[in-house]
Amino acid sequence: MDSLVAMTTEFWQSVSGPGEQRLLKMLSYGLAGSMVLATVITRFVGIPYGRYYSAAFGFVVPARLAWLVQELPAFLVPLHLALCSGGARMHAWPNRILLGLFLIHYTYRALIFPFLIRGGKPTPASLFLLAFLFCSFNGYLQGRPLSNYTVFPAYWIKDARFVIGTAMWLSGLLINIQSDDILRNLRKPGETGYKIPRGGMFEYVTGANYFGEIVEWFGFALASCTLQSAAFAFSTLLILGRRAQQHHAWYLNKFEDYPRSRKILIPFLY
Repeated sequence: MDSLVAMTTEFWQSVSGPGEQRLLKMLSYGLAGSMVLATVITRFVGIPYGRYYSAAFGFVVPARLAWLVQELPAFLVPLHLALCSGGARMHAWPNRILLGLFLIHYTYRALIFPFLIRGGKPTPASLFLLAFLFCSFNGYLQGRPLSNYTVFPAYWIKDARFVIGTAMWLSGLLINIQSDDILRNLRKPGETGYKIPRGGMFEYVTGANYFGEIVEWFGFALASCTLQSAAFAFSTLLILGRRAQQHHAWYLNKFEDYPRSRKILIPFLY
């Protein structure tokens, strides 16, 4: 085991340098660009999982297994980078805290949330694979700069951007968790079908859980002030915003009494 860790550390040290920094920069632009393209495509083909699932998509993965496996790389990859890549920046508290925030989110999303799911529609294997690849990619994209490259000034923990961004991250996480809980408890044991979510941020927007996650990652981006975190926040806004649009149209079509005052994603605005 020690020899494996040593070999892994040696590998990451060997690739570290200006070349990898350029790669991380290009991958950030690539992530943002690909999410713009994905948003355009989903306007024509939808996002076929959850309530939009169809057997026409072929082989599927059970919901609980899909969430666990597809999200896990976003936890394991940055953790590996912090522990086995030399961790050149892991002695600095801003880097430790920010990487910790990222890991806390994916501890919830990969290791807690799947076991709270009640039922849940299966996920098409193609979407499961894409989600797995995205989480692996983004785990590297966020974890590598924080563990090896990003240098923060000594005062950064007291900087307004770090303080406000961390507060936004925490607020977004709590909104996300509360919204998941509301959705999970909409139906009583034995009930089927869909109901209108009530309470929390659902009183203001259809995509309350998505709003929470967007706030979370924009807060993370503000606290980090890195190109990689900004690309991730932008991508989250595009994909979850499109998902919220899809949900909003579905609710309006299905429920005549759906609150018309609710916005799609941003309270009072959109």
